Amino acid sequence: MSSVESFERLCERFLDYLRHARRLSDNTVRAYKADLKSFSDWARRRGVDPLKATHRQLRGYLAELGRAGYTVRTQDRRLSAVRDLYRWLNREGVIKEDPAAALAMPKGDKRLPKTMSDKDVQSLLATCDASTPEGLRDRAFLELLYASGARISEVSALDVSDVNLTTKQARLFGKGSKERIVPLYDVALKWLSRYLDEARPKLLAMGKGSGRGDPAHALFVSTRGNRMSADALRRVFERHVALAGLDPTLTPHAMRHTYATELVSGGADLRSVQELLGHASLSTTQVYTHVSVERLKEASRQAHPRSGSQS
Repeated sequence: MSSVESFERLCERFLDYLRHARRLSDNTVRAYKADLKSFSDWARRRGVDPLKATHRQLRGYLAELGRAGYTVRTQDRRLSAVRDLYRWLNREGVIKEDPAAALAMPKGDKRLPKTMSDKDVQSLLATCDASTPEGLRDRAFLELLYASGARISEVSALDVSDVNLTTKQARLFGKGSKERIVPLYDVALKWLSRYLDEARPKLLAMGKGSGRGDPAHALFVSTRGNRMSADALRRVFERHVALAGLDPTLTPHAMRHTYATELVSGGADLRSVQELLGHASLSTTQVYTHVSVERLKEASRQAHPRSGSQS
């Protein structure tokens, strides 16, 4: 067995660790797998033994990503996967020294998160036909996204018992199964209550109890009576984006970015926003201060009478 093949087997063990010990989502594990495959393919091409790789060789991998024209965002993600893997290999005693420990992330302009205007959100919500069980479910789902800043995987995992209409809050389980409580505003609670009373029982009945995905407890269920997966909820979001005639590149994560930006713009302190979003690091949350400033600049450019004047 070649050194790269041995390395790839260790990668599979690492992915199992992410899946079962850290309990990362399937989408996150798939992203790690793709990024690590990119690295192992590079090692095979360059004749590098990944288990004996030096800091200089890893810098070479990073340089190749830059020459290939990958965005800084993609380079960041792939390097992060490699660093996490080598940290794990070192902790497991597979390697004695971690060659990626001091590997710096590439420099470059950071792309600000894509957000939605309140007008966009209202257009999106208006596409839901609340006279049907599916439309009422979709409205409750979109209202919850906007009210909580939840990741789509977190919404998929919600049980009915995780939403407390009395205390006006939802219990979310984020990356690594970290639990957090987020408050919900009255409009979202109204739609969730209607969905639970009127639509969800009909959807379960339509499914005739197929039983997949623990539908008896699931908050959002499909017309087949199953728990809706993150991919299924993502398709619902994309369908309503199309119906509203909005930017087709918008994703459910844009709602999360919008939620965070609105909090920062409204004066919420970063520590509170960090807790509400479930970010492990405050540095991840700080990007929303830049988004908020950019929004203010744009508002000024549009509103100020001399914004378009010539000097």
